[in-house]
Amino acid sequence: ALTAVTSRQEAGKPIEEVFPRFRGAAKIAELRFIEPDIDRIVDTGAQCVFLALPHGVAAEFAGPLVVRGLRVIDLSADFRLNDPAVYEEFYGGAHPCPELMREAVYGLPEFRAEEIRQARIVASPGCYPTSILLPLLPLLSRGLIAPSSIAVSSVSGASGAGKKADATLLFAEVNESVRAYGAPKHRHLSEIEQELSLAAGEGVIISFVPHLMPVTAGIASTTFCLPKGALSELSSAVSEAYAEAYSGSHFVRVLGEGRFPDTKHVVGTNHIDIGWAVDHRAGRLILFSAEDNLGKGASSQAIQSFNLMFDLPETEGLLNY
Repeated sequence: ALTAVTSRQEAGKPIEEVFPRFRGAAKIAELRFIEPDIDRIVDTGAQCVFLALPHGVAAEFAGPLVVRGLRVIDLSADFRLNDPAVYEEFYGGAHPCPELMREAVYGLPEFRAEEIRQARIVASPGCYPTSILLPLLPLLSRGLIAPSSIAVSSVSGASGAGKKADATLLFAEVNESVRAYGAPKHRHLSEIEQELSLAAGEGVIISFVPHLMPVTAGIASTTFCLPKGALSELSSAVSEAYAEAYSGSHFVRVLGEGRFPDTKHVVGTNHIDIGWAVDHRAGRLILFSAEDNLGKGASSQAIQSFNLMFDLPETEGLLNY
């Protein structure tokens, strides 16, 4: 059961006032926000805490909560990286709790399910990384593509920037406009390259350019890479790799060659759709994916990890939310 929700800004208000969609929801609607105080959280009897805090702040809560015996699912970037030096490079400051970085499990359930089940701290992946890693990891681990050839272009809805007041995110600025940002060194590159390097067994550096598009939610990523083998055999090899990786997956939907994912069909779900095309003229493999940046790219993927941690069905609460 949900035992507490915290917010400095909304403390004292019932959930249904801040999020009207929960009006009438049993045991939830009247629950009131409390200040994010560790002692108060522990006193609620909670077994697990979801942290949706800025990087640097989340780690300050995670350490004491784990010491007090609670498990943590962190939706910030604080525990996604293994190397404190890489964290400092990409996030502009020393990690507040480096001793816990190695313990944390990168929460990509399709590849780390058993580790997630045992974890005290799960680092839920970023939205862009999820959309990029799930198409690439099965191919890299099989040696089907050249790691040094990877380039990604992604587009995301405006909700990916959060709720903070920002003139560049005003309706009049976002509407009827698409623009790149964060290139050439977006923060999410750090975790993307870490996980790709682990899969490839060698250091991987990629090019990545994100774009803001005038919709509320959704991410579509297009990945370009060079195959290692013959183009004539590539499509069947890709199909086999995805079948092996995702045939038992509840949430990864492999559409097949020549099928192009659409954000319209994944927003509001925990699904990610994947397709691909072999460009015989250019000698490249092109991968396509679509997900909800707030769902599979954030909150619902965190719930997927929670279900694994507490021996619940992996789909619990995720099929009709």
